[in-house]
Amino acid sequence: VTPGHVVAYEHGSRPRPYRAELRLRTFPDPDWDTLLDAVAARPGHLAALLAKEMPHSLADTATDAGMTLLPAPGDLDPACTCPDRGRPCKHVAALSYQMALLLDTDPFVLLLLRGRGERELLDELARRNAAHTAREPPPPPTPP
Repeated sequence: VTPGHVVAYEHGSRPRPYRAELRLRTFPDPDWDTLLDAVAARPGHLAALLAKEMPHSLADTATDAGMTLLPAPGDLDPACTCPDRGRPCKHVAALSYQMALLLDTDPFVLLLLRGRGERELLDELARRNAAHTAREPPPPPTPP
């Protein structure tokens, strides 16, 4: 799994494995800035990502920022070296199924497919969250 690209080699009826792949458009830097600012402003999103969970409303946050986080029909571009005529072929279908299982266990796989890795995202979110917190006015003092 790399930004915008998933590849797997699968054994088929021929001696040489087939190369199955899926491509997905990555987000450009201005879109990432918008999304990361929105995520950093929501402590619940940060807490969920740190726990390696996908926040339920992260897709909504992306939509509010004008982006589609989850692939929609037609967003995935499949390819395979097998001779099958199906689109997607059974090898790409198997790769898609395995990717779905992987996405269930690690939300950062989806974010990597969209263009940014886990460490890079967590570092940037920590920086933005600190800047967001510094901009907030302190709470008023509690009377004695």
